[in-house]
Amino acid sequence: MVMVMVMLMAAMGASLGNDESRISLFAFDSPAAAAEWQAVNDGVMGGVSDGRFRITANRTLEFFGTLSLENNGGFTSIRTVTRALGLRVGDTLVVRLRGDGREYQVNLHTARGMRAFSYRAAASTRPGEWIEVRLPLNRFEATSFGQTIPGAGPVNPASVTSVGFLLAEKAPGRFLLEVGSILVQRAGG
Repeated sequence: MVMVMVMLMAAMGASLGNDESRISLFAFDSPAAAAEWQAVNDGVMGGVSDGRFRITANRTLEFFGTLSLENNGGFTSIRTVTRALGLRVGDTLVVRLRGDGREYQVNLHTARGMRAFSYRAAASTRPGEWIEVRLPLNRFEATSFGQTIPGAGPVNPASVTSVGFLLAEKAPGRFLLEVGSILVQRAGG
């Protein structure tokens, strides 16, 4: 009976063991989930990079396009629309993704009054391989216009209102990042 329950919970996607403290931040279970996301590309500064996103039939988020260095460009990003995310001190973001071998940045946006401000952590990918990236909130660094801001202090989890992905490598060309899930692992879980 216990084995049947474990198998049933696993089939339904329920959490088992240490995963009990994992909370889903964003689900990609229908095309309507796209309404929670927006693209922000270097066109805001004169660049011509083209980054887009879509929710796939496989219930994933695809971030894709072309990174360009023309016109002093060089970045493309997507982020969620602003809302309280309920993050806490000690939380870890757990992102399941499949990439193209590039290094992406995971961004946390807050209501801080600085232009181009976010807290960032790197997420390296392996071409075509699904991986799980664990990013403790205390490892995110404050940045503005791609530069680390010394003395800015750590992110206040309660102030985080948006999560996003950024590509800002100095290697132009096509890119593809597929996100399967964005979860929060609670401390002690």
